Amino acid sequence: MRGPIMRFFLNEDINFLVTNRLPRRFATQLVGRIARIEHPLIARPSLGLWKFFAGVDLSDARTTRFKSLRDGFIRALRDGAREFDSDPETIASPCDALVGAHGRIEDDRLYQIKGFPYRLGDLIPDPDLVERYRNGSFVTLRLTAGMYHRFHAPTDIVVQSVTYLSGDCWNVNPIALKRVERLFCRNERAVIEARTLMSGQPLLIVPVAAILVASIRLHCLDTVQNLRDHGPGRTECSARIGKGEEMGWFEHGSTIILFLTPDMRLADTLVEGQAIRAGDVIGRLS
Repeated sequence: MRGPIMRFFLNEDINFLVTNRLPRRFATQLVGRIARIEHPLIARPSLGLWKFFAGVDLSDARTTRFKSLRDGFIRALRDGAREFDSDPETIASPCDALVGAHGRIEDDRLYQIKGFPYRLGDLIPDPDLVERYRNGSFVTLRLTAGMYHRFHAPTDIVVQSVTYLSGDCWNVNPIALKRVERLFCRNERAVIEARTLMSGQPLLIVPVAAILVASIRLHCLDTVQNLRDHGPGRTECSARIGKGEEMGWFEHGSTIILFLTPDMRLADTLVEGQAIRAGDVIGRLS
């Protein structure tokens, strides 16, 4: 039963129609409200549909009993379920993800998928940051709906500021990336500016929200409110976060784009479509 249903919804035209040709913000707000309902008559069917369609693996979850759909989305893992190595020179994946477009930034141009370029300045409207990461490297990490949704510090860092940019909530799956130009630049996102503790090198982490719950929460600000509640603009902070420590979470699948300066490098082993886990080495500081 699951196979034919999934093949139907994975048809590109149908998938794009179902996930993007509906009132995205309304659907996102509606699902956000439903996801918080703890009444069994709502929570149990919601959790069942999520597990059916998202292929959820709960084998490493701290608990498999959830009060609501949201509890399932933002589940914590058992202690030791994700290992981050102690080498201060390595950069780890901040999250469980599928590797998307990655590689060198060509001057200020990068890709959301092959053949679909966008400008760094369209994603990050700060000329100083564009210059800092010009000709650097990037990696796109897509979290699917069934994945572990919390993200962690890729190395020992100090978060210096967070800039919230309001926007749309397009789906960020490959089907949408092939059809919507500059998609990441249209969606709601946060620009997290950080420096490494060891050498003071800059590091840029950009969580991008997507359709449905589309909520980003950060420990360095306030997890009671999501970033949308804080409103657009830049917030200065000085939050020291050790490698592997939790930075925040999405309340649904989405994307993190990690930017490295030209003196850092990505691992040569990264392959588009590859499944990786939080803690896997994806680069080096020098």
